[in-house]
Amino acid sequence: MAQVSEQIDRAFDTLLTVPDDPRGALYRAMRHAAIGGGKRLRPLLVVASARLFGVGEQQALRAGLALECIHVYSLIHDDLPAMDDDDMRRGKPTVHKAFDEATAILAGDSLHALAFEILSDPATHADPFVRADLVLELARSAGPAGMAGGQMMDIEAERRSFDLATVTRLQALKTGALISCGIEFGMILGRVAPEGRTGLRGYARDIGLAFQIADDILDATGDEALVGKKLGKDEGAGKETFLTLLGLDRAREQARVLVDQAIAHLHQFGSEADLLRDLARFVLERDR
Repeated sequence: MAQVSEQIDRAFDTLLTVPDDPRGALYRAMRHAAIGGGKRLRPLLVVASARLFGVGEQQALRAGLALECIHVYSLIHDDLPAMDDDDMRRGKPTVHKAFDEATAILAGDSLHALAFEILSDPATHADPFVRADLVLELARSAGPAGMAGGQMMDIEAERRSFDLATVTRLQALKTGALISCGIEFGMILGRVAPEGRTGLRGYARDIGLAFQIADDILDATGDEALVGKKLGKDEGAGKETFLTLLGLDRAREQARVLVDQAIAHLHQFGSEADLLRDLARFVLERDR
């Protein structure tokens, strides 16, 4: 994780060189959000899944970088006053606090565009059909049938009471879609036929939900200094979460069951899938 994080930071540093013109503040805002901090879980999932199929690490890292662009853009917009109105992210001021709201919106927009520029570049993969599949998968995962749709449901959660099935659907979109995309990217780069993707898709679905349950637990019991952002906001907004619906003990047990299921989905692979197994356990054990 540390190695991939360093590689992603270096790539952002290269891509986001600040120009000597009036766009400078935009690039500085993008760098502020993208470089430093964060677990880089999504790029690491791309690298780990691509490794199963002999994909070169540089190709996997480029695809992971595009996915991280989308994740960072979503955090910038999620922190805006119109959304969660957060002051801190990854242990530093949010972009709209460090700069201003207009710059934050443009920084998010620019990272969104950069993701598709990276995937469309032949440097990511020589085969244009593979590049097109990567673009399609990311668009689906980030849009109304994925992350953005989940965010809309999250906004509605402040006005309505959701049952467990609805909260599960919300989090499968808001959080799980980009996690699943990371695994799907590895399979696309490895040219795995759709009928051969079932096991890894099950793995991705289960760790996505386990990740969110762990997030809900951290939101209630974690250390703000470690997590790097304000905690307890869901409870303050009156939102139903896995924790409010299941209780702490049942939520922890459900997360453990999901991690065990995720690991079981990897039964067809040998030691080459150990990184994915370790990542599943990390999702449960993390403190930030």
